[in-house]
Amino acid sequence: MAFDEQASGVYAIAATPFHPDGRLDTTSLDRLTDFYLGCGVTGLTILGIMGEAPKLDAEESMTVVRQVVKRSTVPVVVGVSAPGFAAMRSLARGAMDAGAAGVMIAPVPSLRTDDSIVAYYRQAVEAIGEDVPFVIQDYPLTLSVVMTPEVIRRIVADNPSCVMLKHEDWPGLEKISALRRMQTEGKLRPLSILCGNGGLFLDFEMERGADGAMTGYCFPDMLVDVVRLCQGGERDHAHDLFDAHLPLIRYEQQQGVGLATRKYILQKRGVIASDAQRKPAGGLTAAARAEIDYLLARLARFDPRADFSGAAAAE
Repeated sequence: MAFDEQASGVYAIAATPFHPDGRLDTTSLDRLTDFYLGCGVTGLTILGIMGEAPKLDAEESMTVVRQVVKRSTVPVVVGVSAPGFAAMRSLARGAMDAGAAGVMIAPVPSLRTDDSIVAYYRQAVEAIGEDVPFVIQDYPLTLSVVMTPEVIRRIVADNPSCVMLKHEDWPGLEKISALRRMQTEGKLRPLSILCGNGGLFLDFEMERGADGAMTGYCFPDMLVDVVRLCQGGERDHAHDLFDAHLPLIRYEQQQGVGLATRKYILQKRGVIASDAQRKPAGGLTAAARAEIDYLLARLARFDPRADFSGAAAAE
């Protein structure tokens, strides 16, 4: 299961299922893993921001890692971001020992200068080991750390174990073009670029040179289809499918209720037993659930994967 600078396709950002009382739901975790694999993803990313990683203790994190890695038939990337390097190293080494393909590292929010960002990643690699392939998570909207293309180039040049950029800048299309231009000019070595932000800009990100998506939209099978169509040159078909999902993607991108929306739909798809989040967490009001159901009904006119009328009638 190769995980390197040639990685492409869709690496699904996996949710973490919980029981209503906050316990890990390991039965749903197996079902969730199988679901992602059945959607055709080329990789899985666990313990990310949308995977509620900060709400897990160290033992729970390793429980999730071991269970997913054991069941998966595709590379598994583990989010190991932490305030300190001791915790990052412990989880990274534990994950790799369990069979993970690599790790994802986000910068701490306190970083403000280009040099401090570059130094942080150099120190992170020293902590986890130069033998661990890693992903840069570039997510300024949440982390408040702005990485220019030149900063990313410096991080990649300094650290041969960096194999991928998770691109979540917004707006970010020009950044993808700038990075690919650097590669054409010989200033940047090969680097996989997978995009996040719920897939909100995936249609044009692919056209700018992205290799695929690393995000957690509740229809990962649609993301797989869009990436395949884009790579196959079927531009209009890709945009038609993407556009049909765009209202739901937009709804899922709301701050505060995005994960609740995602889990609600995953529950409706029969993937997880409960849409519970571990506290502290927000939930969906009855009005929000009705809006999501309306969006799903509209989407089902174009994509039958969103049609839950049969399941609803059976209930």
